[in-house]
Amino acid sequence: VRSVMSVLEQTFSDYELIVVNDGSTDDTLQMLEQFGGKIQILNQKNSGVSAARNSALKVAGGCFIAFLDSDDIWHKNKLERQFNFIEHHPYVKIFQSNENWIRNGKRVNPKIKHLKPSGDIFKESLLLCLVSPSAVVIKKDIFDEYGMFDEDMKVCEDYDMWLRVSCSEEILLQNEMLLDKTGGHEDQLSSSQWGMDRFRVYSIIKLLEKNFVTGNLNSEQKHSASVVLNEKLEVLLNGAEKRSNIPFLNNLQKLESNVISEKYSSTDCRFLLE
Repeated sequence: VRSVMSVLEQTFSDYELIVVNDGSTDDTLQMLEQFGGKIQILNQKNSGVSAARNSALKVAGGCFIAFLDSDDIWHKNKLERQFNFIEHHPYVKIFQSNENWIRNGKRVNPKIKHLKPSGDIFKESLLLCLVSPSAVVIKKDIFDEYGMFDEDMKVCEDYDMWLRVSCSEEILLQNEMLLDKTGGHEDQLSSSQWGMDRFRVYSIIKLLEKNFVTGNLNSEQKHSASVVLNEKLEVLLNGAEKRSNIPFLNNLQKLESNVISEKYSSTDCRFLLE
């Protein structure tokens, strides 16, 4: 409810608010009833964050899209300031603001590796996700060109999306604090999944597999992706060996052999998503 209220209290009013109820089993629907016709509610069976965002994208009428995760809070002037940014950068297709980090109720400073770059951010984005869904604004036709969120990915679906986009598009930074991004609670998706790098490895392999067909990566991008892929594979291999996870280790070793031979197949690495 606090997240919804932070949208309804915006100083900018020319927007539509779509709330996706992704199979909630609590009193979410009853709480949303208080907003009446101010919001559009989409109900679906529990299908994950990617499916929820994709459902909203399919019915959204605006030419720009702004997401808001249920545990984040927009500042009252967020949309106004971002509309102003668009007016001063009419060529922009995708950009994001900065945010305050709130962990377990206390404000914390992000580490240097989490600081957001601006412009060509592809190389930095290979290491970790540097675009915050609740901070980003995207021209809707970006999704027509690069596809929607991968619904097979339980987590790191945003990392996957921004990799696909940033290899061809600049992602600008609006250097203003326009929201509070919360975390540290036990029910966060990132807390419920082990080995986050396995999802990132899957994303990079998908990217390199597509490049084999379309040539969408330049030589420097391909090299950077290959280097990071091998580094993350090594982390996974060491972890599987340390934990004596033999079936997973065997699959990883086969995958590593294919990667060394530059045989990239997202089908062959779907075990990473399990």
